[in-house]
Order: sequence, then structure tokens, then C-alpha cells
Amino acid sequence: MQPLGPRSVRLRTQILLLQVAVVGLTLGLAFGVFAYVSGQRLSDEYGQRALAIARTVASDPEVRADVAHYASIQLRPGPELRQQLADGDLEHLADEARLRTGALFVVITDDAGIRLAHPDRSRLGEMVSTDPSKALSGAEVVIREHGTLGESVRAKVPVLEPDPANGEVPAGASNARRVVGEVSVGISTEAVRSQLFRDLRRAGLLIGGALLAGIAGSVLLARRWHGLTLGLEPSELAELVREQDAVLHGIGEGVVAADTAWRSTVVNDEARRLLGVDPSPGSPVDEIGLTPRVLEAFRAADGQPVQAAVGERIVVVTARTVHRDGRPLGAVLSVRDRTDVESLTRQLDAVRSMSTVLRAQRHEFANRLHLLSGLLQTNRPDEATHYLTELLDSGPLGAALPGMDTIQDPYLQAFLSAKAAHARENGVHLRLGPNTWVDANLTDPVDVTTVLGNLLDNAIEAARTAPAPEVTAPASRSGSSGGGDTPESTPPELPDLDASERELPPRLGGDAIGRGIAGGASRSGSGGGGDTPEFAPPELPQQFEAAGDASRSGSGGGAEGVEFAPAELPRRVVEVELVRDGDTLHIAVADSGAGVAAELGDSVFTEGVSTRVDAGVPGGRGVGLALSRQVARARGGDVRLVRMGGSVGEGPGERLGESGAGAEVLRGAEFHARLPGVLAEGESAWAEEI
Repeated sequence: MQPLGPRSVRLRTQILLLQVAVVGLTLGLAFGVFAYVSGQRLSDEYGQRALAIARTVASDPEVRADVAHYASIQLRPGPELRQQLADGDLEHLADEARLRTGALFVVITDDAGIRLAHPDRSRLGEMVSTDPSKALSGAEVVIREHGTLGESVRAKVPVLEPDPANGEVPAGASNARRVVGEVSVGISTEAVRSQLFRDLRRAGLLIGGALLAGIAGSVLLARRWHGLTLGLEPSELAELVREQDAVLHGIGEGVVAADTAWRSTVVNDEARRLLGVDPSPGSPVDEIGLTPRVLEAFRAADGQPVQAAVGERIVVVTARTVHRDGRPLGAVLSVRDRTDVESLTRQLDAVRSMSTVLRAQRHEFANRLHLLSGLLQTNRPDEATHYLTELLDSGPLGAALPGMDTIQDPYLQAFLSAKAAHARENGVHLRLGPNTWVDANLTDPVDVTTVLGNLLDNAIEAARTAPAPEVTAPASRSGSSGGGDTPESTPPELPDLDASERELPPRLGGDAIGRGIAGGASRSGSGGGGDTPEFAPPELPQQFEAAGDASRSGSGGGAEGVEFAPAELPRRVVEVELVRDGDTLHIAVADSGAGVAAELGDSVFTEGVSTRVDAGVPGGRGVGLALSRQVARARGGDVRLVRMGGSVGEGPGERLGESGAGAEVLRGAEFHARLPGVLAEGESAWAEEI
């Protein structure tokens, strides 16, 4: 925005000056009108007062008689007449009336306009200075004139001849009496002006107060304008509007703004799309349709990025408060779409996990080569041959995940192998349940790994951080000739599962998920049947050679099993069971952790709820399970917590090893997931996607 020029006057100043000018002009015009009207009113007032005095004097019988007497004789101007009039009754009556009423003058004349009474006795016997004709013609006159005593408002009233002595009018005479003179009463205009000035002074004080009030109001209005516009000029406001429109609708982020009362002021198109809202301006943010996690982050406005699931999208929201010149203006929520990034991140995690497996294989392969080199350099070919045989029997990574042959899809195999390597790095043993069977390929590996990966990561973390469970192992396992039956654990009853989770393929006997994940520490051998341990480290054949021979001698008359100390059994375990049902994949994950707290329950699927601390995780925790359930439900499936875990004998659903009594117990939580439409016969459909 361009700054104002050096000669530019700010809009606030312009408005203030304009308002002051308008108020001043209005009050000035009002004062002028008031002065004019007041002057006219006072003139009329004093004129009517003078008229009343003149009427009173003209109606006095003595005045009428004396004036009629002087009108009937011929007056000769001169000192004698002046002295006679000065000593006469008319002069005394006129002076008394003037003094009593405060008039400027009271003048009495005859029918010829000769002064019979006057305040200035030197003027007696002379003609009046103003025209007496109207009064002498019988009319009353109120007029403003300038005479010998100065300017005045005067009233002229005719003096009529007195009534007959007996009150009778002679026959043939007119009812109208003859005018024998006039009475002129004047009030000085100085008195009028003095009264007017007093009135105007009072009015001026009121107008001055009104002007000051108008100026104060204009200043307050200008300050209010300054506050509302944040001190910006119209050109700056117009530029801001253009910039806002360009920025809000041109960037790839959603923006939601609210004022200090938490009413929405701005919601751009991207925010409407990402958050699925369409509020009207001024709506409270609590009512525009934000998810609880997004609303909580918006209300906090701490500037921390928070990851949230909105429908099928993953978004990262960041809220900050806005201030200008130390004054809070509200808060702004920025929304970034992370759906594609999260999808790529999950695929990258899978690739990273597979690369971890490859690094582990390379490291183990180098160790094996070193051992073979040492055996050959010390001329021990028999031991080298035996070690190679053990390597061929054990497979890559020392049989990292037994039972992998029950899974057909190579992507799922690689993903589980990577998770097994990740679990080993955290001191946790990951194993497949005994009922695992997936003889189809994945059609949507991203959704599957999202759900399965979150469940496995949570289970591995729970098993790693929980206190080591109490494990009881059999002192010995024996077989018999002709084959020995291995006792199986009684399938525990599941909590209320829907029909889709209870109806499983006939090959699994209908209880592949419901019976619990069986212990995979041993599998039965061939022949007469003995328990054969499969997790002996292949790189140490010397130490486990006898055990290996004994364990593989299950045919014939029977073989004695191998004894293990309790410490040799895995103490932190995660068990995953995968079952195919048409195009639906059923997943069950259990662990030996501490379980889910009783107060949480199904709320673990709520965004932001986690059993772990944030530990600096960007966006916080509490998204994985919520996202997994949303992904599953979007496909018509579900993710459920079927056992909270926590202690032995807590309730139905505890998972036991296959050997029954005395076997290992998985006391942690157990989650079931159902993903319809993710499996198909034939070639893998995911290869083209990745």
C-alpha cells in the first residue's frame, strides 16, 4: 500500500473539519435567524407598549379638554405661549406619564401639529418633527422613526374632543367625534437593542455550548472511524480488499477468521471445501459445523499445528490470535490439506520399513559370511556344511515371521516383515495368529496398511512401554509314538460382534478371529508328533544343535521335548491374525501391554484422545485410531475395541497360547478390523498404483 502524499489530508481530519464547518454554519444561521426574529419581536413588543401608553394619555378627560381648548383658539408661537404651555396641566400630565412608564417621550399636539407638551420645553409651541397626518386623521400608528430625541419606536394616537357635558349628542350631529390633536409616545431603540443584546447573549451561550458539543461529537466520531478502520485511509482500505480477495481465494490453504466475540468473519473457498462448512458471515464458530478437534484448536489459538480428520480428509490446522497496535482483533485458523501427503507418507513408511528389513538382512548376511569364512579358514568344513544347512532351513532373517506362507500377497508379506523387524528393534516379538489365511491379493494396499499399520504401531508401543508380563512356560513338552494330540485352549467368547465379524470361512471352523490369537512359539512336527521350537537363532548352530536334533526327532517311538527356562520365551508380544472372507479382510491385533484404561473405552477412537503423551509429535497424537476407523467405515467396514485388557481374568477374550494350561496370556487390548472390498483373486492390483 502506498503511503499518503505529503500534502494529503487524512480522511479523519477531513471528516472532522467538514462536520465542524457544518455544525458551525448551522448554528450561525440559527443565531442570525434568532437575532432577526428577536429584534422584530422586541420592536413589536415595545411598539405595543408605547401604543398602550399613548391610548391611556389620549383617553384622559383632562387631556382631551385642554387639547380641545387649544385647538379652538389661534395660537401664536413665541415665548409667552412657550411659558404658558410649560406651566400648563398638559405638560405636567405628559411628564408624569413619561416618568411613570420609562418612555423616551410623551408629546401632545393640537390638530395643527403644534406641540402642547414635550420633554424639551424649548420645543413647546413648535411643529412636530415627524408627520402627524395619520394620527390626526383618526388612525393609530406604530412606527419606528428618528426625531429630535433620536431614533425610537413610537405610537401615535388621535385625541378626540370631549363628550358633551350632559352626555347628549346634538340633533343632526354625527356620532363620530372630531379629532382635536394627537398623543405621541416613543421608546428609545437603545432600550430595544439592550434587551435584544441580553437575549442574544443568552442565546449565544446556548449556541456556543451546542457548537462545543458538536465539535466533541465530531471528534468522537472521527476517533470511532479511526478505530473501526484501524487508521487506514479509503485508498488503503480499497487496496486491502483487493489484496484480501486475491490472497484468500488464490492460495491453496483454507482460512477461517473470527472476531473477538468468536463470530466468523471470513471463510474462503478452500476452507469451505476442506472443512465441509458453508457458514453465513457473523455465525458463531461453534455453530458453523467444525469438528470438535478443529474447534478445540481454533479456540486454543496457540499457533501449534494440529492434525485432524475431517470426513475422508486429513488436514493440519493452525490457529493464531491477531493483534494490531496492541489491540486484539480476533483469531485466524489456517487449514492445509494433508490427505495426499499422508497417503504418500504411509507408502513411504512401507518402503522405509522394507529398506530396514533389507539392511537387517545385509547385516545378518555379513555376519553369516564372517562365520563361514572363519569355519573354512580353521579347516572345519563339516561345521560349515551344517551351518549352511541350518541357514537354508531358517530362511532370511532367521525366520523373522513364521507362518508367512499363509499370506499370498507379496506387499502384505513385505509390510508384515518390516513391522516384525521394527518390533524386534523395540524388544517386542511380533507373530502371526494360528488361523491366519489370506489366499488373495490386495486391491487397495493404502487403506489396508493405514488400518493395519496403526493397529500394529499402537500394539508394539503398548507392549514396549508396559511392564514385562508375567510369563509361565512348560518345563517340558513330550510326544508319543503314533502321534500325540496337542491340547488346545478353549476359545474365549468375544464381546458383542456384528454378524459380519462372526461369519468366517468354513475352512477356519468359524472361530478364526473369535477364538483368540494362538501362541506361535511352537508348531507340531511330523511323524509321531512332538512340539518343535522354531525360533532358535540359526547363526549359533553349535549351541542349539542338540536342541535342534532333538526337536526334529518327533517320528518313531516318540521324542522327548526340549526344556526352556521361562526367560527364553518372548516377554513382550504382539499377535496379529489376518483372515480372508471373500473380498473382505478381517484383522485382529492383540498385545501383552497394559491395555486401555477403563475410563477411555470407545473414546480411544475420538480425535485427540491417546494413551500416550505427545512427546513433541507435530500435530499431537490421537489421530491414528480415528483415521483407521474412518477409513474402514468409508469402505463399509469398521474398527472396534473388543477387549480393553489390563489383568488376568478380566473377562472374556483373553488370548492364550495353543498349549492350553500354563501357556502365555496376552493381557493387553485387542482390536478387530473389517475391511470389505480390499481382496481379489489373480494378480496384485497395487503394483500399478505404486
